[in-house]
Amino acid sequence: MREFIVEADGGSRGNPGPAGYGSVVIDAATGETLVERAEYIGIATNNVAEYRGLLAGLRAARELDPAAPVRVRMDSKLVVEQMSGRWKIKHPGMKPLAAEAAGIYPPGQVTYEWIPREHNKHADRLANEAMDAGKRGEQWDAGASMAALNAAPVDRTPSGPPGDARAGAAKAREALAGGRAGSAPAPASAGGYTGDTADTATVTGTATTSDADRRAARTLASPSPAPASASASGQAQPSVGWGAAPDLGAPATFVLLRHGETPLTPEKRFSGSGGSDPALSAVGREQAERVADALARRGTVQHIVASPLARTRETAAAVAARLGLEVTVDDGLRETDFGAWEGLTFGEVRERYPDDLNAWLADPEAEPTGGGESFAATAVRIAAARDKLVAAYAGRTVLLVTHVTPIKTLVRLALGAPPESLFRMELSAASLSVVAYYADGNASVRLLNDTSHLRG
Repeated sequence: MREFIVEADGGSRGNPGPAGYGSVVIDAATGETLVERAEYIGIATNNVAEYRGLLAGLRAARELDPAAPVRVRMDSKLVVEQMSGRWKIKHPGMKPLAAEAAGIYPPGQVTYEWIPREHNKHADRLANEAMDAGKRGEQWDAGASMAALNAAPVDRTPSGPPGDARAGAAKAREALAGGRAGSAPAPASAGGYTGDTADTATVTGTATTSDADRRAARTLASPSPAPASASASGQAQPSVGWGAAPDLGAPATFVLLRHGETPLTPEKRFSGSGGSDPALSAVGREQAERVADALARRGTVQHIVASPLARTRETAAAVAARLGLEVTVDDGLRETDFGAWEGLTFGEVRERYPDDLNAWLADPEAEPTGGGESFAATAVRIAAARDKLVAAYAGRTVLLVTHVTPIKTLVRLALGAPPESLFRMELSAASLSVVAYYADGNASVRLLNDTSHLRG
């Protein structure tokens, strides 16, 4: 029986902003491209564009043969999980699009598979061509698209399995795609004592990161391409990270999100778990929306766990609404209690409590003035929370929305670094870091302080 593969993608330059989609229908047996579809759709979000690409691809496949089974492959985890029925569709703008897609074929005739973004270059190229055409005040033209593709130098070496629409033209398509909008490199971290003082224990040291390093970090933050083997259900199995044996299985991957700015953040005031528990500022709410958009584009997060404090719950809620996920609260992820230092700047603490501050900087067992929590006690609490979550989410990707001290502690413990390393890490508001935990007890730090999603 004839079988089709539909690869689809969509993008928005602004989210919402000028948007377009691309779809390709492929003969599953030969890998031949049968149909290309693309369209500039005006101002829309990434998710709307992705669903529009899915609709176009399904309709094109049905026009070819309404009885043929269809395998949909997309790099949008959100669309794949929602259309597979594993994630709820909460956004009112997504429900009619999903219902329309589900009604094109009878139940069971279409299956959905997530693929890494680098395996979806063909549809990505078409979506970018459609957005480029819209910028010129035009609609996408299939003839112009093929002319541009044919004019580009082509590597004839197959670069993937049959049906991935990349064999024989991978380099040309990659050059034409030019990457998605909104992936500007993050600024280099600044040295010194920066950020919310309570949420940033950086006293010395300067961290800088090259553009190449940032691109590598973003790649590491996404699931690795699946190995050739597949499960009995036909779904590709995730591969493990570098340095781990495949028989260990996929790691529990923690995507660590520091909450957005609060009114205390620009003033660099201690803001732990023993103070007034401020909510996000207007800047912090915008940061939460930006990180939600970035995580939706990456499409890797399967669960969300948050600290119980207001600023983390508000940040988590913004992401959860975008991804269609529930938020679980874990008290173990709360920030350190800074005692009498809550609400003060570092300079004010040094002026009022110089001996206590010096002891705190030198000894992880030392507590902030007034019975606050020591870094040693925080580490015990964070390690217990870590172990519980690793056991609960083995092989899954979990977003932990928390604070600077918990994130730095998780990174420190993963590296086996000494306690004083807490003072030598920069962690910006709404930044992302990633740590993976393997079945043999090993851990791998994959990303630290990525703020590229806050640019542009």
